[in-house]
Amino acid sequence: MDASALTAHGDERDAGFYLTALTYGHYLWQRGQVARAILKLDRALLSDLRGDEPVLREWPLPYAAIAWVLRHAPPDVFIGNPRVHFQHLADRMNEPRREQRRWRTWACWALCRAVRPEFPADPKHVVAEPHLELIVEKLTRHGLPGESALWQEVMKSAQAVSGLREEA
Repeated sequence: MDASALTAHGDERDAGFYLTALTYGHYLWQRGQVARAILKLDRALLSDLRGDEPVLREWPLPYAAIAWVLRHAPPDVFIGNPRVHFQHLADRMNEPRREQRRWRTWACWALCRAVRPEFPADPKHVVAEPHLELIVEKLTRHGLPGESALWQEVMKSAQAVSGLREEA
């Protein structure tokens, strides 16, 4: 696979694009390109879905996949600083569906903090980092039905494995 798999969808960011982005992310993971795999999971997460697409029954929004990739990234493989990536992306999100996409990205930022707490924030990018309760509220308001609960379940699992205590 290569980038043409996604560009073949044109401007569409629908269920087909979603599945292609997930598949491409998996393909990159298998080839040891972890940073690029995370970016493709981002692309899937930011797709334009209504929540009733059949693909979501088998492949739910990739919060668990992102946490898994962060946790299992080999120490000798480049992944950059995903915390900074999510921080920048969330703070600079544009339309379409700005609020939905923004809060999904903050949710990934929180997962990164739980799974890989050694990654520092960007001290040169001053931004108000949201509390978990705000992420829950915003995902409930702007996300798909059940999305907030899905993220909370993944977050709770990530916190349990990492030994963190902040509640979502």
